[in-house]
Amino acid sequence: MTERNLHRGALLPERCIGILSGSIFIFLGVFVFFNPFPHTTAIKEVGFYLPLVLAIVLVATRSVRFSFASPLTVPFLLFTLWAFVGLFFATYKEASVHDFILHWLKYLAFYYLLVNFFDSRKKLVILSWIIIVSAALFSIGGIIEFYWIEGHRFPKTLVNFLENSTNTIGFVTLFAILLSIHFLSRVRKLYEKLFLVVSLAGTSAMSILTQCRATILAIFVSLLILFPRNKKVMAMFLVILVIALAFMPVKNRLTFDALERKIHAGARLKIWYTNFEMFKDHPVMGTGFALGRLWHDEEVWKAYSEKVPPKWRIKLMHEPHNMFISIAVRLGIVGLGLFCYILYSFSRMCWIVVRRGRDDFIRSLGLCLTAAFIGYMIKGIFEEALTHIAAITFFTIFAMITVLFRMNAESETNDESKDDR
Repeated sequence: MTERNLHRGALLPERCIGILSGSIFIFLGVFVFFNPFPHTTAIKEVGFYLPLVLAIVLVATRSVRFSFASPLTVPFLLFTLWAFVGLFFATYKEASVHDFILHWLKYLAFYYLLVNFFDSRKKLVILSWIIIVSAALFSIGGIIEFYWIEGHRFPKTLVNFLENSTNTIGFVTLFAILLSIHFLSRVRKLYEKLFLVVSLAGTSAMSILTQCRATILAIFVSLLILFPRNKKVMAMFLVILVIALAFMPVKNRLTFDALERKIHAGARLKIWYTNFEMFKDHPVMGTGFALGRLWHDEEVWKAYSEKVPPKWRIKLMHEPHNMFISIAVRLGIVGLGLFCYILYSFSRMCWIVVRRGRDDFIRSLGLCLTAAFIGYMIKGIFEEALTHIAAITFFTIFAMITVLFRMNAESETNDESKDDR
């Protein structure tokens, strides 16, 4: 935490405050680093709850100024209040309370911890490198484990892990790809450039090996957004990416015929149709915040599936594979509207940071994060984007843009103060 956030009336000695603040910074970094890795739950729990407890201690002892100031605070508050009210009308009350705490309040706490303890340029760069290194090691290590250790057919078998599925992996790798491209043209040391190239190769390979069309689409759209500020790196990367796609099995899933078959015979439209029937029965309050309980209740799924015309029915139970449908079913039309309010407020922050940023650091990193946000939203239309690993990535993007927005606002305030003198 920067010196401007230290409280003058602190009850703890300055050295103790520094140690606790540093510990929060380190353990949050550990939490972000291990986010994509399976079988690391204990490490991630420590990486989140220890910083949370330490932050509470610092705030309770008036040792730091913990700020909730953000354009997202009001939208977050309204969405939270509506989700809380919905708990009393939930179809699965116990599961809804559980998921409301662990899959919403926890993410909010994570967001404000990042905003307050990664609140400088240097710390944003460190956080970016944590994400890049984490995704690179996960991708390279995951490919080796999945194909060479577990013995799956390379490259025909889709990469998939128990805690990080084929569809979820792309949320992690997409963000790392964009950050790697952003820093590749800005670092000066040879070993940094080499590592970023290796990272790009690993995360791109992992993205392609998932054979997930939404991930490929999100990557290309995000790259187009980054192109104006990274022309040389982007041109080279796009050529290599297109060549790689041409020689990998995923190319068969990107043909016109394959896409047409997916639209007409694929599962998503059937899943969305069934979920629309669920929404029609609970249009205002929704069914409750529970993430997966509704979609894994065989009797409920069968009942709603029978309301759908025979050709649109799907026997297997599925999550909505669409973040907006997921919110609409769980929290009704009001909840969906408030969720869109969050996205609107964030989009406005992105616009201000990119268009009115006071220097190149703010504008360029802001553009990279905006591209990551747009890529995330594209995947969110076709995938379940609110599960744990994906959501942590989402709220990390939220937090990083918020820090840039604050930095830009402070810079404008300082300039006005100088003019007044």
